Amino acid sequence: MTPELFEMRLLIVDDNATNVALLEQLLERAGYLHTNSTESPTEVPELCASWRPDLLLLDLHMPGQSGYEVMDSIREQMAEPESLPVLVLTADLGLDARRRALAMGARDFISKPIDHAEFLLRVHNVLQTRHLQKQLQHQNAILDEAVRKRTAELEQARLETLTALAYVAEFHDYNTHDHTKRVGRLAAMIATALGCPESFVSHIRDAAPLHDIGKIAISRHILLKPGKLSSGERLNMMRHVEVGEQILSEARSPTLVLAREIAASHHERWDGQGYLAGLAGEDIPLGGRITALADVFDALTHERPYKEAWDLDRALAEIISQAGAQFDPRLVSTFEALDPHTLIDQNQPELTYRAA
Repeated sequence: MTPELFEMRLLIVDDNATNVALLEQLLERAGYLHTNSTESPTEVPELCASWRPDLLLLDLHMPGQSGYEVMDSIREQMAEPESLPVLVLTADLGLDARRRALAMGARDFISKPIDHAEFLLRVHNVLQTRHLQKQLQHQNAILDEAVRKRTAELEQARLETLTALAYVAEFHDYNTHDHTKRVGRLAAMIATALGCPESFVSHIRDAAPLHDIGKIAISRHILLKPGKLSSGERLNMMRHVEVGEQILSEARSPTLVLAREIAASHHERWDGQGYLAGLAGEDIPLGGRITALADVFDALTHERPYKEAWDLDRALAEIISQAGAQFDPRLVSTFEALDPHTLIDQNQPELTYRAA
């Protein structure tokens, strides 16, 4: 016999103390090390929840509460994933009684008076099935964890690849990848202050840095032009939104789906005057609205080929002035309430700004 079976827990429920003593004696002599019992059927749900037996030996006819009622009270434990097996003990061999017990989830029957050898064989058979079931659950748990781990690794590799592309696009733009990290950081700060779920905050921290990934397809001459763009150059520049969405078009994970949404919508404006879709107000996805504000603020406070870096007060004033025009007014209010000392990445020593 499988040694693990003797370590399993068996709970006896019978209102007759003599019957309980007999069953305990039989089980002990057979080598079962962990038995428990109660003569009160009302105690069964709590015992099942706290002691967690592997087999319930249940008398069918008891005063106060029948075995049927006991099974009804522990339906959750009898159902998957616990699947607690019930072995019914009864002197009622009627077909209706058996059908009713089986319909309620009983695994097997032992008729009274009990045949000792048959009793132990039936207990063994039910416990053997229970043991195999627990082994299968354990193996499934290991496989599930392996799949989750591998999926996470693949997702991380995919995100790292796309992030590297974003860095390439930004290096192609103005020779640094710090902007993408700062936009992700700011977007997460805004989302947190807005009261967004932690999962969304985590996703936007990783997704927002990919907002300009489409710039990899834009001419460096246009990206680094110090003066005003011509109408044709501006149209070409605007293509980065469409390209970014296309690069992320096959995304399935929450982070990359959000990144695709952000790439497509971070140049939309609250007043509907943005591009490419011309969305307005709350028709613009929240991730796009948040990233748009973070992107513009970071661009204002850092040097670009076509501009000097603005100080903090001037940049904040510009953001505030665009509430209801370029930006979602609620996001502007949320951003304005943030500690100004946290808005510019302290890891950028070349920056100077005045505290508000």
